[in-house]
Amino acid sequence: MKKSPLVVKQMKRPYLSIIAAKYVLLVWLLAGGNSACVVLAAPPNVIIILTDDQGSIDAGCYGAKDLVTPNIDRLAERGIRFTQFYSAAPVCSPSRAGLLTGRYPIRCGVPNNAGSQRGEKAGLPPAEITMAEMFKASGYATAHIGKWHLGYSPEKMPNAQGFDFSFGHMGGCIDNWSHFFYWSGPNTHDLHRNGREVFHDGEYFPDLMVREAGEFMEKNRERPFFIYFAMNTPHYPYQGEAKWLEHFKALPYPRNLYAAFLASMDERIGLLLGKVDALGLREKTIIVFQSDNGYSTEERAHFGGGNSGPYRGAKFSLFEGGIRLPAIITWPGQLPKNETRSQMAHAVDWLPTLAELCNVKILNPDLDGKSLVSVLKSDAPSPHQVLHWQVGEGKGAQWAVRDGNWKLIANVRDTSNPEQGKQLIPLFLANVAEDPGEQKNLADARPEVVERLRKLHEDLK
Repeated sequence: MKKSPLVVKQMKRPYLSIIAAKYVLLVWLLAGGNSACVVLAAPPNVIIILTDDQGSIDAGCYGAKDLVTPNIDRLAERGIRFTQFYSAAPVCSPSRAGLLTGRYPIRCGVPNNAGSQRGEKAGLPPAEITMAEMFKASGYATAHIGKWHLGYSPEKMPNAQGFDFSFGHMGGCIDNWSHFFYWSGPNTHDLHRNGREVFHDGEYFPDLMVREAGEFMEKNRERPFFIYFAMNTPHYPYQGEAKWLEHFKALPYPRNLYAAFLASMDERIGLLLGKVDALGLREKTIIVFQSDNGYSTEERAHFGGGNSGPYRGAKFSLFEGGIRLPAIITWPGQLPKNETRSQMAHAVDWLPTLAELCNVKILNPDLDGKSLVSVLKSDAPSPHQVLHWQVGEGKGAQWAVRDGNWKLIANVRDTSNPEQGKQLIPLFLANVAEDPGEQKNLADARPEVVERLRKLHEDLK
């Protein structure tokens, strides 16, 4: 479904009229005669915290014993933690595109990473409708804070994709102190506020994110807001604070560097949540937490540091360790607390789930995601029988299909193992219920399952 600019403009109605139309409840009070009172039941705020390259079990609530993550753990205590949650892709841009559109990356036009230099054209097509546009059309104030990596040309940057406010970097990663693109040349400064380059030399980027988000919440505390808080951590360069480097000095390299950076990240999540509390908004705010893909084993990430636990694979791989990741949702008083869900769920599910929880209209019904509200509230079965992934295009693309407990992957590498990571596996079939570590390839033993799942992939439009 293509987005008409005229339709989108018509959707941008005044906030009060929308709220009045959808959320005014008439409560007649029969006290001392006949009197009436109008009660405004305001819709909830939404904050999505997306971490970057955080491993499958890299939080205390997911079993890590050598990390310090009290704030992530507190989210789990106050909400629902998923144990079989999948990102939309094992790499940054497609993963983010899937989350923000509710559509598989291959269907929303982002099969690969977007560029990280000004003017590069790859990225989320303007015709796609984002979660920000959905919330904005229902009267929400919308903000992008942090990493974007979905396009570096004006028509693909956050302010053109439904965000009233944007602060952060447009490319894939930055040095957290100088805010220069951290990869290959040319080395360019990448820090923007509402599409204009700004400079905050020497200020720690995670602190800048918390400050900008706090100011946005203060400004919009009297109306519902949606914040996409996309962190640059623990993505390389590993730049944990000195106190955490000292704390983790006994850990082996490079786990010590990763742990320090993750603890620095967790501390900023705590500051963000503290701001929500200080504004008296905790019970009015839905918070979603998710990692975008598995931990990195790239040279720039010191060849590792993260942990996928029992799962094979890491970033770039469609083995479980590249896509089966931490995910939590909290809404005090409205959703259960300190519970887990083992049902199969996917990042594309957040858009329809949040639309249902917030009672906002989905603008593009052509979604791959399905609402998880029944799973959250009543522990119902997963809404999915089949899930799809694809990175890249053409015959060499890496793709996967999961149907029930069967999972078929094509053109996959084990990026968690440097030696095996050099070997491309044309087809790998596993029963993930019986073999969650994907150690035994059943492709030759079960050709009928291979063909059935291959047909599901070919039929994906």
